[in-house]
Amino acid sequence: MSIDAGARMSRRTRTVPVHRALPRLARDPANALAEFGRQAGGEVVRLSLGPVRPYLVTHPDHVQQVLRGGWTNYRREGMFWRPLRRLLGAGVLSEDEGWEGSRKALQPLFTERYVAALGEEMARTIAARVEELDEYARTDRSVDAADEMKVIVNRAIVRVLFGDRITHEDGERLASAYDTASISVNFRLLMPFMPYSVRIPGDRAFLKAVETVDDVVLPVIRKERADPGEGFEVVSALCRTREQDAGEIGDRLIRDDLVSVYGAAAESTASTLSWLWPLLDAHPEVAARLQDEVGRVVGAGPAVPAHVPELRYTRMVLQELLRLYPAGWISPRMAMESAELGGVQIKAGSQILISPYATHRLGEFWDRPLEFDPERFAPENRERRHRYGYFPFGGGPHQCLGQHLFHLVASLVVAAFLSRFRPVLRTSGPFTQAPAASLRSRQKIELGLVRVERAGGVAR
Repeated sequence: MSIDAGARMSRRTRTVPVHRALPRLARDPANALAEFGRQAGGEVVRLSLGPVRPYLVTHPDHVQQVLRGGWTNYRREGMFWRPLRRLLGAGVLSEDEGWEGSRKALQPLFTERYVAALGEEMARTIAARVEELDEYARTDRSVDAADEMKVIVNRAIVRVLFGDRITHEDGERLASAYDTASISVNFRLLMPFMPYSVRIPGDRAFLKAVETVDDVVLPVIRKERADPGEGFEVVSALCRTREQDAGEIGDRLIRDDLVSVYGAAAESTASTLSWLWPLLDAHPEVAARLQDEVGRVVGAGPAVPAHVPELRYTRMVLQELLRLYPAGWISPRMAMESAELGGVQIKAGSQILISPYATHRLGEFWDRPLEFDPERFAPENRERRHRYGYFPFGGGPHQCLGQHLFHLVASLVVAAFLSRFRPVLRTSGPFTQAPAASLRSRQKIELGLVRVERAGGVAR
């Protein structure tokens, strides 16, 4: 089915009433949006949430209009962004001059070439942590997949952002604080109309987490600016780029950029990878092919950046993983001026909800949309896809800078893990999404690790 996103006579807006919308969103927000989008057949649908009535936009034509064609009118403003501003500040995830300045400062640091220059250090960091897991395999202890992905990815990303400028303990404090903020902000995201003079569950934990983030990040920035180095790490490069932004204002701009990048890189990558292991358990043919490729390309390891271009099936698996579990499952916008979208008249000030999670599950654009099938991303199938039918990294001028970093880090983690172990799922599903700013499982995903012995790249 195709829905014309051009100018048409405005149609009556389909609305999901509050008694259906609010309980579903509170219980299972990602799947609620996917179901509302599916029932609307991709049409723009309005969600009645009491004093807030946002529009859900899922059809790729309409998503393209919001993120690219009319992006200047649909901005990252409004009540859904207000809670996150206290954590992210006015960096690359903001608007106006703040966003433009941050984008200009960060873009050279996230090119494929620049990321590759940091790859060897990341690979060593990942390999060192994976090697520590031998003790779990030897003693038959389970690992929590979500926690383990967070530890591995956090260590790698901290090396990219800060090098050796923060201690291992501070790196773990940063990860824990950001994790707490991501979970505790959920009530504010579901009730964005609630004034900040009224305390709601999660507020105290969120503010404490932001304070911890500042305690870790700001001293590093101040020290680096006082004694600038020539390192490749992002903090060094940002301090050099923003040399003209003096004093506390300059410190804060760099802090906001680093925290935004940290969330987009560490939190998002770890939460996405945590969903891989139940999927592989449910699809042993995919797991076998993935393990075979890692064995052939990496052997007994260690996995290094030079291996990544040869891990072609691994990339297909990661792309399909991002289709089903995009960490940034929702991306709110606000209409600055009245406009028509999908035949619906949108008034200035209206809230727009974009959800890759929902769009990626539309049957009009994906065959068997709920099934995990990496073959969708085989080279011969790529041209069949609508550009905005798949957008795990967003799109348009605000498209996430971290695509190259995600694929490098995620590929290295998967390759390092599977070159050493054959994971065995020890908890039974189904695994459902917990309400949080990034997709994560309510249930623990526990893995047993079986040590893989290889001879000539062949598992024994």
